[in-house]
Amino acid sequence: MPPRTALTVWPLEGIPEIEAGADLVDVIARAAGDELADGDILVVTSKIVSKAEGRFVVADDREDAITSETVRVVASRTTPNGSTTRIVENRLGMVSAAAGVDASNTPEGTVLLLPVDPDASARAIAAGLRERLGAEVGVIVSDTLGRAWREGQTDHAIGAGGVHVFEDLRGGTDAEGRPLVVTMPCVGDELAAATDLVKGKATRRPVAVVRGRADLVGALDLPGARSIVRPLEKDMFRLGTDEAYAEGFAAGAASVAT
Repeated sequence: MPPRTALTVWPLEGIPEIEAGADLVDVIARAAGDELADGDILVVTSKIVSKAEGRFVVADDREDAITSETVRVVASRTTPNGSTTRIVENRLGMVSAAAGVDASNTPEGTVLLLPVDPDASARAIAAGLRERLGAEVGVIVSDTLGRAWREGQTDHAIGAGGVHVFEDLRGGTDAEGRPLVVTMPCVGDELAAATDLVKGKATRRPVAVVRGRADLVGALDLPGARSIVRPLEKDMFRLGTDEAYAEGFAAGAASVAT
């Protein structure tokens, strides 16, 4: 493993409000100027990708939009104020609250859906920036998600172009010489979370740059962030506790009845 250098993370300033049809390559390139170098990784908030792709949907009821984006309900709970929180699998295979449907900072009467194919979006931005700036950069598209077992939210990679999203250490050894069997850090998510520290949620800084992990930058056809999603058959927590109990109870009752 090559020696590590210091990691530097900074936001790009001067990115305007993004509208449908905006050329994100041009917008990011103008904001970056001559700052970018080979091996830099840009993390782009999914909201501006969705806006540029025109992913607005007229929806007086956000719940209807969530339903339309839902492939599978994982868990549903009614909160003390009477609203319903739904954890669902969306069409991208991601399990998250509200299927990624966003009603913040959108025109009145509309909601914003996730990009159609975040990996393709990331690859297109990376390819455009490489051609325009002459620097071999990688791109991650990020979104804010909750986490099982832990309170709060962090940013995760939902799209990637020209970036290794895993650092596979299996087959190596630890500092004591013991073999590493299952160690495979999801560096795509770690990079996304790191940049959220400088982007913020309401500062109009939707793009940040990571420098110091050039070893993760590579070909545009590297596996994207879709490879991070755990297949359903390997998911030990594919249902909420109450839902799993109800499903098991129903199956038991059915077997007794027969």
